[in-house]
Amino acid sequence: MDKLRYLVVEGPIGAGKTTLARRLAARLSADLLLEQPQENPFLSRFYQDMPRYALPVQLFFLFQRVRMLEPLAQLDLFARPAIGDFLLDKDPLFARITLNADELALYQKIYDALRPRALLPDLVVYLQAQPAVLAERVRRRAASYERGISEEYLALLAESYARFFHHYDATPVLTVNSENLNFVERDADFELLVGRLRAMKSRREFFNLG
Repeated sequence: MDKLRYLVVEGPIGAGKTTLARRLAARLSADLLLEQPQENPFLSRFYQDMPRYALPVQLFFLFQRVRMLEPLAQLDLFARPAIGDFLLDKDPLFARITLNADELALYQKIYDALRPRALLPDLVVYLQAQPAVLAERVRRRAASYERGISEEYLALLAESYARFFHHYDATPVLTVNSENLNFVERDADFELLVGRLRAMKSRREFFNLG
């Protein structure tokens, strides 16, 4: 882990990626690159009317993510590693779920124009959980813009993530079942995960507690 310059924590809504990214950043004295969903003016309306607001919400996030990653193109300027809670390569996943054919074609052209600027991470930690678990976590934190999320949408999202990471091979990936791993409230669980990260020896590994 001490050699990692850029680490990403990923997973569907409610998996705990932002919380884990914060804890890992504190442990590694790393800079944080966190999505800012509260800045997206279309997000709350998207969860109420997905067909109408899918394209603007998707493009806003794409531009936000690309802007945040641009400084990483000059890693030699940074003395500290960076940890993020989003993987740019995964961005089209949402587009394929929510956009119609014409919108997807437009999005893909914009994504292809921006994508070469992004740097690949040294490691991705992919957090998994069943849709019912994700739904319960989303309800518990009760962010105002997430109140319109249905369990059906979370199930589709979880399935899409699983399919994406099944084929993803651009960087090493540690897949973590986060259902029984409480790295928010239990320090012992967080230390177990850190130890698992340090022990990685191959490009694709899996960690399941219980």
